[in-house]
Amino acid sequence: MRFYHIRLILTMCATLALLPMAAFADFMPTAYYTIDGTDMESTDLINDAEAPLLVTFRANPSNLGEVVPTYEWRFTREGSAEPFITRYEEETSYEFREAGSFSVSLYVSDNDTTEGELIGTIRVSISSSILEMPNAFSPNGDGINDIYKAKNTHQSIIEFHAYIFNRWGQKLFEWTNIDDGWDGTYNGKQVADGVYFVLVKAKGADGTEYNIKRDVNVLRDYTEGGNQQ
Repeated sequence: MRFYHIRLILTMCATLALLPMAAFADFMPTAYYTIDGTDMESTDLINDAEAPLLVTFRANPSNLGEVVPTYEWRFTREGSAEPFITRYEEETSYEFREAGSFSVSLYVSDNDTTEGELIGTIRVSISSSILEMPNAFSPNGDGINDIYKAKNTHQSIIEFHAYIFNRWGQKLFEWTNIDDGWDGTYNGKQVADGVYFVLVKAKGADGTEYNIKRDVNVLRDYTEGGNQQ
């Protein structure tokens, strides 16, 4: 009977040694990111996000015991068999600046494992770019269209530079943050109502290059809905 117990214990130990590390340790690969000032997280999908998008990936290990895991994050574009980048930290960050679909897979191994075990995959979808500029605004302080800026439908613009000129070609203002804009002043004074010009050079995450040139009408007396066209 004693030999039977010894044999049973040895068999159980051998079986446990063959089990993958994940049978004992727990991992919860999670993506952390911010959209419109709101902190978000996902364990499976970031859908139709706007570039540039900075994402932090964490393995979130628990119940490790004596295990010292090795991490491998594989970043792969849709349609590609090989990752375009591989990271080996428990926590890693990556800024997505290209449109398309990507998969970020976490593989974990320990000292006794030569091949990493797939723990989970997070899919990231980055939208195509959109950029439009209005042809008028009404900087009269009523809180409606007081700032000339890109239409709020813009998305996935990774480079942006806009300039405002008067009819004689004099530069009055420029800005590089797509969410900023022109308040209708020059050297601290309001410009006269009339026609001005905007030049925008920008680039989208999908590779689209924008070279927008159009009139800008300053209409301080216009208040009906403040529509931009």
